[in-house]
Amino acid sequence: MQDDLEQGVEIVIEQDYRPVAVIRAQHESGRPIGEILREAKLRNSTVTLDVTLDVDFGKDLEEIVASHEKPWKPLFWDSCWTEER
Repeated sequence: MQDDLEQGVEIVIEQDYRPVAVIRAQHESGRPIGEILREAKLRNSTVTLDVTLDVDFGKDLEEIVASHEKPWKPLFWDSCWTEER
């Protein structure tokens, strides 16, 4: 099945002769992660960045996180899968 997907074939899963799911290979976009990591390492070896965190950085970060905290409310379709059927 994996070989078929890599060749671009869509796989249809049926139940009672009706399609219930279609599996297809994900469209790849962008660059391979290895290329991105190599470029990042090259940039870091040629560029010097001086980063200094002030003494209140941790406190500031905690305040930012606390100001954005909200109770978790799962989306409807997420909660459908957690209910017993």
